[in-house]
Amino acid sequence: MNKYELAIVLNAKSEDEVRVAALEKVKEYITRFGGTVTNVDEWGKKRLAYEIQKMKEGFYYFIQFESNSDCPNEVEKNIRIMETVIRYLCVRQDA
Repeated sequence: MNKYELAIVLNAKSEDEVRVAALEKVKEYITRFGGTVTNVDEWGKKRLAYEIQKMKEGFYYFIQFESNSDCPNEVEKNIRIMETVIRYLCVRQDA
């Protein structure tokens, strides 16, 4: 099992329920494809480094999880088409 970290930036204009539902959906994707979520770190609303889709702010979440090497690819496929996700990045953590 490898350790991964998934960084997600969600739309700041979306309502609280929508953000919570999107975060739960991402966690569901991780568990569906054989991973286990170990930690979710919420940074809250932050200013973006540059404007993305005419937005200047976003909600930042960092999810640590353990899985085999296929899980991150499958999770990224599904996150890519989510409307509330502005940006995402999944990286493998060194042991």
